[in-house]
Amino acid sequence: MLRRLALRDVVIVAELEVELGPGFTVLTGETGAGKSILVDALQLALGGRADATLVREGAARAEVSAEFELPAALRPWLEEAGFAAAGGDEQALLLRRTVDAQGKSRAWVNGSPATVAQLREAAEALVDIHGQHAWQSLTRPAAVRALLDEQAGVDAEPLAAAWKAWREALARCEAATAQRDALARDRERLAWQVGELDKLAPGADEWATLEAEHQRLAHGQALIDGARAALAAVSDDEANAAALVGRAVDALDEVARYDATLEPVLEVLRGAALQLDDAAHTLSAYLGRAEPDPERLAALDARLAAWVGQARRYKRTPAELPALLAQWKHELQGLDAAADVQALQQAAAEAERAWRAEAERVSRQRKRAARPLAEAVTAAMQPLGMAGGRFEVALLPHDEPQSFGLESVELRVAGHAGSTPRPLAKVASGGELSRLALAIAVTTAQRGEGRGGRHAAATPPTLVFDEIDAGVGGTVADSVGRLMKQLGGSVQVLAVTHLAQVAACADHHWVVSKALTQMAESGKGRAKGAPAQTLSAVAPVEGEARVAEIARMLGGERLSGTAHAQAMLGARAAR
Repeated sequence: MLRRLALRDVVIVAELEVELGPGFTVLTGETGAGKSILVDALQLALGGRADATLVREGAARAEVSAEFELPAALRPWLEEAGFAAAGGDEQALLLRRTVDAQGKSRAWVNGSPATVAQLREAAEALVDIHGQHAWQSLTRPAAVRALLDEQAGVDAEPLAAAWKAWREALARCEAATAQRDALARDRERLAWQVGELDKLAPGADEWATLEAEHQRLAHGQALIDGARAALAAVSDDEANAAALVGRAVDALDEVARYDATLEPVLEVLRGAALQLDDAAHTLSAYLGRAEPDPERLAALDARLAAWVGQARRYKRTPAELPALLAQWKHELQGLDAAADVQALQQAAAEAERAWRAEAERVSRQRKRAARPLAEAVTAAMQPLGMAGGRFEVALLPHDEPQSFGLESVELRVAGHAGSTPRPLAKVASGGELSRLALAIAVTTAQRGEGRGGRHAAATPPTLVFDEIDAGVGGTVADSVGRLMKQLGGSVQVLAVTHLAQVAACADHHWVVSKALTQMAESGKGRAKGAPAQTLSAVAPVEGEARVAEIARMLGGERLSGTAHAQAMLGARAAR
């Protein structure tokens, strides 16, 4: 339920705040007073289109806040998105939106920054708005289908996903068939390249290993000579390093006991002697293995030449060959799959079967919902000036498959008894369309239990009717008022109306008025003495003030209008 709606600097509204309650509430006022501004502001808070024209002239920005009683279905979404409770109130949800003079908007949910998409997501579970041209959607096939699907509880996402998968499978199959020859040529070329490179069988780290071993064998004699000279200097020559260090150790060992400061030097020399022994042992072992191997060197030369030859052929570095071979093998697998038309045809057939199974499931749901919906709307039409009329929801099979299923949905109406229902757009007048839109809105709201959008478990708890009763009058207007009153018993209903009969049925009555106002010096940044502005205000009316407003809406002589208004309000109160 919408608890509070606050506006600041919106069109001709400087600042106002409306506290709303349950039941049926009407907004009335003279034409142009700004009644629909409140609806536009609410739509803005719910993620509607932002426009700089919403900003009151002379103001920097427009601001709208809407506080709702938090539906239980939205609580998990709020927790998942990280939006804390508004002001510590666990039962409240606060949506806020601003628009500056350049048309740039910002949004908040419970005081935390949000996206417009998140406002729209929350709006699904909060409010359903029916505008004065709501009947226009009844002539659009997609909107009509969505209406029935909503009543049938159809989840269209699996059907759309199955359709997409089928179309993509068909596209792959058709592409493979059309490009069969080109794919065959590409495959033949790629298979030859893979075969040639497979002959080399380049290992992942082989190139670096080959280079290291080749360098060692190519400089084998130099390595042997260097190792022999080092071994001689370390241990084999007459004046070798090991002998010299040994003499130094013996010399200090005799005298170190007389001066402790020589002990660290002696330890260093002993360590050097051990390291020289290790070096001599390692060099001896190396020379025992390091014999020239011309045959191995020749084999390495041949292997490296093969690597370099393949790298030049494909204009790559030798080190890139293993990755290139893996890439080509992967591409070859893809070409094999793309060229397998039979497998692609089978995949497309399976995707079609999956789509048809889902489409048939949706069709069954639509068929089950069509008749009850038609009967309920027919019943709602009777008091709306269409006594004896009949409403039908027709399912028309398609010759060709469609993304939305096996059939389209058409609304048909017979405006009076004895006539055959025909497509709504062809037989209904503007007034009839408006009344039908109202009948459908009321019916779907009353039948919405257990259905709704992504988060809603039922009809949104607030319904807004923005002059949906245009073109209605007389006894039909009485019926409209009673319908909205009845609907207000289960959900919150807000209606902008020009009909006294409808207003008289409301539980709460607000009047929108406008007046020429001189802005104070502190008022919205205007200097004292600035030109006056026309501003809109909203106030609740009760008692004599409400009688006066109903009388104004009725028109006619002042005294007779007042008496008529009193009678209407008295009759409603007695019901």
